[in-house]
Amino acid sequence: MKASERKSLFDRNWYFYRGDVRNAESPVYNDSAWRKVDLPHDWSIEPLENQEPDKVVGPFSRESVGGFATGQTVGGKGWYRKTFIISPEDAGKRHELYFEGIYNQSEIWINGQKAYYNVYGYTSFKVDITPYCKPAGEKNIIAVKVINEGKNSRWYTGSGIYRHVWMIRTSPSYIEDWGTFISTNSIDKEQAVVILNTTIVNGDTEEGEYTVNINLTSPRGKVVSTTNSTVKMTSGNKHEIPFTITVKKPRLWSTDTPELYIANISLWKNKEKKDELSIPFGIRTIHFSTGKGFKLNGVPMKLKGGCVHHDNGLLGSAAFDRAEERKIQLLKQNGFNAVRTSHNPMSESFMSACDRLGMLVIDEAFDQWKIKKNPEDYHLYFNEWSARDIRSLMLRDRNHPSVIMWSIGNEIRERISDNGLKIAEDLKKEILKHDNTRPVTAGVNKYWDKDRKNMLSLEKAFRHLDVAGYNYMWRFYEEDHAKYPERIMYSSESVANEASQNWDKVEKLPYVIGDFIWTAIDYLGESGLGNSIEVDPEENIHQFMGWPWFNGWCGDIDLLGVKKAQSYYRDILWHNRKISMAVETPVPEGKIRKVSFWGWPEESLSWTFPGMENKMMKVNVYTRASKVRLYLNDSLVGEKETNELYKASFRVPYQAGKLTAVEVNENGKGDSVILETTGEPVALRLTADKTKMKAHGQDLSYVLIELVDKKGNIISHNDRKIQISHKGTGKIIGSGNASPTDMASFGSLQPMLFKGRAMVIVRSGYEPGEMKLTVSAGGVQPATIALKTK
Repeated sequence: MKASERKSLFDRNWYFYRGDVRNAESPVYNDSAWRKVDLPHDWSIEPLENQEPDKVVGPFSRESVGGFATGQTVGGKGWYRKTFIISPEDAGKRHELYFEGIYNQSEIWINGQKAYYNVYGYTSFKVDITPYCKPAGEKNIIAVKVINEGKNSRWYTGSGIYRHVWMIRTSPSYIEDWGTFISTNSIDKEQAVVILNTTIVNGDTEEGEYTVNINLTSPRGKVVSTTNSTVKMTSGNKHEIPFTITVKKPRLWSTDTPELYIANISLWKNKEKKDELSIPFGIRTIHFSTGKGFKLNGVPMKLKGGCVHHDNGLLGSAAFDRAEERKIQLLKQNGFNAVRTSHNPMSESFMSACDRLGMLVIDEAFDQWKIKKNPEDYHLYFNEWSARDIRSLMLRDRNHPSVIMWSIGNEIRERISDNGLKIAEDLKKEILKHDNTRPVTAGVNKYWDKDRKNMLSLEKAFRHLDVAGYNYMWRFYEEDHAKYPERIMYSSESVANEASQNWDKVEKLPYVIGDFIWTAIDYLGESGLGNSIEVDPEENIHQFMGWPWFNGWCGDIDLLGVKKAQSYYRDILWHNRKISMAVETPVPEGKIRKVSFWGWPEESLSWTFPGMENKMMKVNVYTRASKVRLYLNDSLVGEKETNELYKASFRVPYQAGKLTAVEVNENGKGDSVILETTGEPVALRLTADKTKMKAHGQDLSYVLIELVDKKGNIISHNDRKIQISHKGTGKIIGSGNASPTDMASFGSLQPMLFKGRAMVIVRSGYEPGEMKLTVSAGGVQPATIALKTK
């Protein structure tokens, strides 16, 4: 049996019903009226019935239990059913269903028998369904009940089977899927020593002698090492077999060169191959210290990090491989080298993308322990389930070279109590059972007394952590280092308006290893956290915003994947760009703009403000140069020194034309940046990230829609409604713009442009063919793009 036959995607042809029905687990239940769906599937992103302006718009409802926290979306209950038949050649094999994630509580029924129950919507789990299956040739019915009710999250979760499902078929004796652990013991110039432990199970009815063969293939596909071991096992027994393997002249995994080896493991009995498994892994070392910070393969590096939630914007929480890969590509393109999975395990696709593309990962398990943050959240299940859930995370993810730390929690309520101290100790012990090669961390925030006047000691919160995550506490680094000189620190959460202070500390202090912005990418839920709004001077703004806000709006990158103004500033801090410039959007007379703690001033990367002629505009220039000169239409506006935030601000009367900022250094003029007034809109531009997709039903094409002038400049100030249509193969599964409040455009084929842009996402079909996508808008010619599926 080949490894490719062992595990198959089980996403096609499920039947779905949104709501609760009686006896849907029964094999004789008639599901013919249910809707057919292919996974991954998130029902909370689908339009609701009974649409009514300002009450029910698209997937959003004012009756949402989660409200602003979950982006005004609706959970509830749902059922999935699927039929399968075991083929004659698979008779006698062990059959296992692997669910990568179901949100939230789920029950798995096979032929009317309850086979499994899972409570944590982010945990991947496997169900041995062999005892429940009918003989080969007969029909089997899988039924999955999903419950996502109550206030159970502080952000958008999605609902349903939102990640992949797999069918795994093995002989009764097999290699445990998560029973192999591969780690790098040592590396020198000539060789690396790799430790591989693999677990095998004797499912036969008698004692037998089993041989495990290992061969490692290089990133170039060459076999670089082979070894084997033989063991005698009694029936029903499992055994872990250790290997120490030397690899000559290893190609090391790093963020710049993410080289992946493959461990090919096969199980034999009496010269018959019983099972085979292939596991990608990387050869690399990590080291943390207060003196040298974080080192990857012996080379010091600072973590340019971003926190990310699990949703994929316009797709909701559906974890398509391409969506997860694109997320990491966007982060890499914008200078990030590390992510924190806030605040839960991610999909396997996400983790694999980090391995392939070279992104470091802080792998986080929980947002709460025993004390609740919401009435129906994970605290209800923590006592019974936390050990097995963190075990699942460890076993699933420990072979990913991208993972550099395990995080046991975020802003845990009981973090400074004796009970919290014991929980942290127990979670760490559970981690060390399965991996002692990575440090344990957590995101820790301030803890105030009941009157919120005095900050209490966080010593207990940090005591069992190998590396201390500081949420919004960059001001305490030096003070805490004096008290705890062996403590390694990093900013596990920070905000854009304090980006320079955070990064200056990272660059200055060796024991501070990195900074993780909240957040790297805009996400659904925690609505309006990053708001920047026009208000009356005496009006207060709130941490979160109500209807119609549904997007956190605090990311460096927006829901379409477009770089926001704060990201250009971060480029300066991370030495990825010499100079950037933005113009603060003016407010009406009598109003002021207030920016939330997580927000950023409403800046435009444009010099187009019709109707504002001769009115004063605030222009912000960001650079590490000591001085800046600003020119308007080649006339000098002025020269200013940059401040400690690497910023120089100018007041400029608006005139159409060209605005130029130039660095002034000791050697004269340096780099420059230009903003030009755009012309009239003349066309729509369609840009697909890929025009050729694979015909397996899982590939995606992201098509960016932009309104442009005759020079191809984006018209960011002149939004209008567009119409999207298509013919041919494939399916539109997502559309809309990046606005945090435009509910009517979310998922619509007639969305508004927002700052000149919108997007449509196409899913490939299962047959070769072509889709022609057409977008039209008033006043400009329609645009068409062809997407091929092969």
